[in-house]
Amino acid sequence: MKSNTNSVFFKLPNLNKNLSILLLSGTLLTTFSCKEKKDTFQQKGGGGPTIVDVIIAKSEKVSDKVEVNGTIVANEFAELRPEVSGLLTYLNVPEGQTVTKGTVIARINNADLQAQLNRSKVQLDLAVTTENRLKQLVAVNGINQADYDVAVNSVSTLKADMAYTQALIDKTVVRAPFTGVIGLRKVSEGSYISPSNVIATMQQLSNLRIDFTIPESYQRFISKGSNVEVLLDQNGGKRASARIIAIEPQVNQATRNITVRAVLNSGATSPGSFAKVYLNSSSNKSSILIPTNSIIPEAQGKKAVTVKGGKAVFVSIETGDRREDVVEVTSGLNVGDTVVVSGVLFARPDAPVKVRSVKSVKVAM
Repeated sequence: MKSNTNSVFFKLPNLNKNLSILLLSGTLLTTFSCKEKKDTFQQKGGGGPTIVDVIIAKSEKVSDKVEVNGTIVANEFAELRPEVSGLLTYLNVPEGQTVTKGTVIARINNADLQAQLNRSKVQLDLAVTTENRLKQLVAVNGINQADYDVAVNSVSTLKADMAYTQALIDKTVVRAPFTGVIGLRKVSEGSYISPSNVIATMQQLSNLRIDFTIPESYQRFISKGSNVEVLLDQNGGKRASARIIAIEPQVNQATRNITVRAVLNSGATSPGSFAKVYLNSSSNKSSILIPTNSIIPEAQGKKAVTVKGGKAVFVSIETGDRREDVVEVTSGLNVGDTVVVSGVLFARPDAPVKVRSVKSVKVAM
């Protein structure tokens, strides 16, 4: 037992030595492996110049227009409703056709009011006869003046009652308030309706108007009597003109917009249709325009990438009016600058770039 213990004791140093050699070998292998990976990563990161497409900044002469949304509205519009509740005994709604002002559209059952009116007429005839008889008697002092005054008052009261009853009868008749096109029928004859029910709608399609809103900063660009350009058909691109007839005097405090109303000079459309209105905010001017995708938005502003000496140079810019695909640059770029339009996201400050092609900016008039 003792010799076995000593044998194991003397072998321990050799075992530790072997472990130390293995650990040292592993450390060296790990170090060489990491160094090899690091060198490989650095080698991959050090590629060639970024390939980009550019434009040459130049002064473009464009018409400065402001585009806003508008809605076509009828010159006159009304919802035909009864003034009183009752049974609908007559209905005349020629759907989609033009009706003249004053045409009877509907009648409400007014038999009770007609009977009350006839009763008042009979009472009025008797009151008038009595008033004439007492008038002759008061002329010869046959009766006192007070009795005659009562008879006169009775005649006046009955006439007032008849006028009131006739007004109620008139309310049972619905007439066209103006000449226009009547819409679809909402009720049927024989229905019991009230003032909350809409019988039909009427619209006057001549002299159609367009209502639109503009930011208060553009108020100086509009005036009563001036003309604006209107795009009526979005698909066909049908353009027309409209004359401004009224401007809301108060600015909407929630949106800071102003409502403007114009009447169409030409063009045919339907009320409720969507339209675009173009305002000429100024005369033709020259501006530097660049594509919207070449602008880099940042928290403190905007930047664009230019090419100088074969390297990417980032410049801070300020923009003005925006169009469909281009933006006006008011400061930061000069005529003749080379502006990167594709490959912007891969460009790095002062990093080499290679120009693949020079493109041109298309301005939509």
